[in-house]
Order: sequence, then structure tokens, then C-alpha cells
Amino acid sequence: MSAEEQPGRRPRADVQRNRAALLEAAQRQFLKFGVGTSMEAVTKDAGVGPGTLYRHFPNREALLAAVLQSRSEELEARRADISQLDDALEKLRRWLHAMEEYFSAFSGLPEPLMAAARALEPDNPLTVPCENIIATTEEYVRAARLTGQVRASVTGRDLFLLAVSVAWTMGAAEADYEVLDRLLTLIENGYRNQNKKQ
Repeated sequence: MSAEEQPGRRPRADVQRNRAALLEAAQRQFLKFGVGTSMEAVTKDAGVGPGTLYRHFPNREALLAAVLQSRSEELEARRADISQLDDALEKLRRWLHAMEEYFSAFSGLPEPLMAAARALEPDNPLTVPCENIIATTEEYVRAARLTGQVRASVTGRDLFLLAVSVAWTMGAAEADYEVLDRLLTLIENGYRNQNKKQ
């Protein structure tokens, strides 16, 4: 953390400007080339030097986590819409679709998310966003479990990992929607409680 970014101190205007430029440039580069794009390409796009980039974001995971945070409003809006529904199973189904789309935002995004979710290392900047989404998923799973619509053994972490896997498949299969539909049906049949009449 630089002196300009110390807690309780308002960052200088140029520091804020550089951070915003880096986030916008990273988002453009990730959209165009995937999350494996070079950090040098991000700095050139933002019009800053490598030192500025690494003062704000010490590694690729930190930059990616910040970009995902800047895009999280869309996921939160989807969550707010889902909360208006009455049926717990439909809420869970819609949330899974929202996660799959969120995880498909950039080519290559599922891999670092999967790695972060598997290890849940406190020093990995992607761990907190993963933990937050897993916690939200667990809320939907618990609600559907209470109505008898979801198997007792299913966890929010299970479905988070499945959503990341589906996002990876969407990228690998180049959006073959027939394959995707079959996978989603298999997944739903896996987490639903088949002994409960729907």
C-alpha cells in the first residue's frame, strides 16, 4: 500500500485517476484477450508505467479481483431480482445461471476462480470474492433444502464449483448451447431431491 493509500487518508486525485484507468484498461484487455493478457498490455492501455500498476495491484490476482469487484453490481442486481421470487428451488436455479454468466465474463476466468476456491488461501485476493459468492449460494441451498427440494448432502460450495465448471465449459465448447443445456439438466437432476414431488 502506497503512502497515498494509507487508511484514513483520502488518495490524491492522480492516484484515484490512475487506479480507475488501470481498472478500465484491464477490463478492456480481459474482454478482448482473456485474463491471461499481459500486464504490460494493461499498463500501455491505461497509459501508465509498470510501477504504477504494481503499486495498486501487486499481482494479476489482485487486479482481477478488483475488476470483478467493479462488475459485482450486475451480480448484485440479479440477486435482488431473484430475491423477489417465492419458490426456493427457482431462486437457486436462477442464482446458478447468474453465477455461470458472471464467471463467463472473461475468457480464462474460471481457472483462477477454481484455484482460489479450492485452496481458499487468505493471501489470494480472489479468495474473498469466492467466499462471498459461496456464502450466498449456501443461503439459496439452505432455503431450498428446508422445503425438501434439494438433497441434504448438497452444499453451496458444491454448486459454486459446478457453476465455475459450467462457465469453463461454455468457453471451451465455444457456447455450444445444446451441450450446455444437457449439462445444466444433469446438474439440476443432481442437486434436486427426487423424492420430493415438484
